[in-house]
Amino acid sequence: MTLGCLVLLAGVMHFVNPGFFNEIVPPWLPPSESFWTYASGVAEIVIGLILLRSSTRRRGAIAAIWLFVCVYPANLYMTWDWRDRPAGEQFVSWARLPLQFVLIWWAWRIAEKNRQEDSWPDSTFPTAAPN
Repeated sequence: MTLGCLVLLAGVMHFVNPGFFNEIVPPWLPPSESFWTYASGVAEIVIGLILLRSSTRRRGAIAAIWLFVCVYPANLYMTWDWRDRPAGEQFVSWARLPLQFVLIWWAWRIAEKNRQEDSWPDSTFPTAAPN
């Protein structure tokens, strides 16, 4: 639940404060920084909602892993771009790098916890009688 709320809030923030997110999108990504800010915001809102439902939590966790991997270049760019900023801001940019791995691990744990046990062979398949 907590990761779902966190991802959902982060997605909403893309619309509340798009300027911050536009600044950390690598400028060489087409078509524009705003496109990627809003697209990732929509993705985070959807994934956050999927994580909140117990019936879709595993899919949401897997989607979150992909999201965290996909937005990692923005964190790398942010660290490079903020290299001349005050030390406190640089610290924030550097702290985001390992934080992404913590978020990926957290999402992986949620996915594993919500794994439905495979019952193979399924009871609908006939099994050989023991000798």
